[in-house]
Amino acid sequence: MFSHITVGVSDLDRAERFYDALLIPLGLVQRQVTPDGGPPSRCWHHPAPNLPRFYAYLPFDGQPSSHGNGSMTAFLAPTPEAVVRAHAEALAQGGADEGAPGPRHRYGPDYFGAYLHDPDGNKIHIVHRPDAPDGRPV
Repeated sequence: MFSHITVGVSDLDRAERFYDALLIPLGLVQRQVTPDGGPPSRCWHHPAPNLPRFYAYLPFDGQPSSHGNGSMTAFLAPTPEAVVRAHAEALAQGGADEGAPGPRHRYGPDYFGAYLHDPDGNKIHIVHRPDAPDGRPV
């Protein structure tokens, strides 16, 4: 079980627009981040339960953000239509396509997904899969 996932970003306002466009169609909401002395950040989660969470942070060390080679964050979508909508809205907010929405039969007969990069190069996967309970994040 994950507590949270964090990606580094170079422009927090741009990241907020991008991740709102990507995550709201998937049923996630943005939550207030309580200042903890760390760098500014934004956070999204499923309304209930409060975990897991996804964070976009300016790097703590003040250095430029960079994406990890081989790293990817995958978000569950409640329907294939939500995959299509989230992909399109994220591209409209500066994302870069890495694989259009569609069936991914090599992963399972009803697996439906899309791939893209956020404006900082972080790789994102959006997936609807029948083995997820209620199609929601767990």
